[in-house]
Amino acid sequence: MYANKFGRLMFGLYSRNTAAVCGVVQAQRAGGRSGFSWTAVCRQRTLWLRRSASLESQHHTVPCHLSARSASHSTVDPDEVRRFQLLASKWWDERGEFAALHAMNDLRVPFIRDNLLNEHRLGHPGKPLAGLRILDVGCGGGLLTEPLGRLGADVLGIDPVGDSIGTAQVHTAFDPDLRQRVSYRACTLEDLSEDEEHGEGCYDAVVASEVVEHLADLETFASCCGHVLKPGGSLFITTLNKTNLSYALAIVAAEQLLRIVPSGTHDWEKFISPVDLERLLESNGFSVQSVQGMLYNPVSGAWSWTNSTAINYALHAVKAREDPHTEQAQESTADTHS
Repeated sequence: MYANKFGRLMFGLYSRNTAAVCGVVQAQRAGGRSGFSWTAVCRQRTLWLRRSASLESQHHTVPCHLSARSASHSTVDPDEVRRFQLLASKWWDERGEFAALHAMNDLRVPFIRDNLLNEHRLGHPGKPLAGLRILDVGCGGGLLTEPLGRLGADVLGIDPVGDSIGTAQVHTAFDPDLRQRVSYRACTLEDLSEDEEHGEGCYDAVVASEVVEHLADLETFASCCGHVLKPGGSLFITTLNKTNLSYALAIVAAEQLLRIVPSGTHDWEKFISPVDLERLLESNGFSVQSVQGMLYNPVSGAWSWTNSTAINYALHAVKAREDPHTEQAQESTADTHS
């Protein structure tokens, strides 16, 4: 009953204009339990941000859209690795800590499939993505890797948590149809990008679903994605926006009150807005094709598309194709020497 009431509360908050909500909305107490104050959450975040801004100005930090984490040159955050190491055996429990990710496949799999079909115009009934190579970054236990493989793609899932890769390999082994198309490797994205077999220009698509909010260095991530993709290749990202609303619902509600995900799973400082993410990707040779908001219903356990990107969103970007003028110049040079 409490979950149902809180679910209605969350949707009530979501449906209001964020700016107005921060000033006037407060949840009522239900069943004698302590109430959830949206105003208090906003006030807490505002005070915290002011203190952070003061500290940043004193230490002359880098611009906000890059942040201090972009100086590490490694996508891996050791704290995140330790956290997911503890959860490595739970990936395929559809009612456990990763239930929301299982449910998200109803949106993210068609999102990836349909955009790839629009880009490549493939025609393989039953296996619509046959012939494409996809890299699933931060694959965890293979929750998204396997469905993409079932659509016919050759998929490599990578993750720095070795136990998660072990869980993924064991689960895939039970499906003979996937053995030839799905493989896994315990490594980082930057390590893979230096590999001759899996490195430069090897993939038609890179997927990073619910991953970038856990990374230490987004600049390195974007650069490596561009490196491993073929010209015209697609990058798919789902992540959390950096707003007061995302803090209230993804951290306070989902982690601390409803316990939909384990406490400490998310760090609001690592969230990134669609505008900042688009700016980062464009500086690394990508063109953003679409951004779509996503909404999770904690009562039904289902995801749906929404026009608002205030909490979760999905993004599709395409790596720039080779400059036609450069190609013409190369062809002319070749003709001259032939």
